[in-house]
Amino acid sequence: MATPQFTDAIALLKADHRKVEHLFDQYEKARSADRRQSLARDICTELKIHTAIEEEIFYPAFRGRIEDDTLDEAYVEHDGAKVLINDIEAGSPDDDFYDAKVKVLSEDIKHHVHEEEMPSEGMFAQCRRTDVDLVVLRDLMLARKEELLAQAKNGGLPLAKPSAVQLIAA
Repeated sequence: MATPQFTDAIALLKADHRKVEHLFDQYEKARSADRRQSLARDICTELKIHTAIEEEIFYPAFRGRIEDDTLDEAYVEHDGAKVLINDIEAGSPDDDFYDAKVKVLSEDIKHHVHEEEMPSEGMFAQCRRTDVDLVVLRDLMLARKEELLAQAKNGGLPLAKPSAVQLIAA
């Protein structure tokens, strides 16, 4: 593995947040359907990878060490995003509600990022007050992220599966 460019696991997650925010900004400015679909696909891929490394590695490392409500809400917020991600990936800019789904996903992600990055009481602030080694966690997350990026390039990632929300047909 290359020398990590992130000081710790939280820096890695914050860099992911900035990347996705930038992609959402580009989406809002895009005019052609092809460009919007390409950006939406990139957004969905980035979010699927990000949620995977948080749910598989980051969140479990802090269960019992930070407020359970904080972690529980994060999983549920991820699930809401996953439903939209799957709809967006299955659709195209010509579909009804496509742009609305991307917009709502953007707003949901902004809220989630705010909850994680809030100074003093946010998830990341709580995590920094624990004894969890954030550098070791970073290395585990980077290795998993590299695996998922390779998978995305070699045929794509599977559907984003909600884990905390039970999907019931309307």
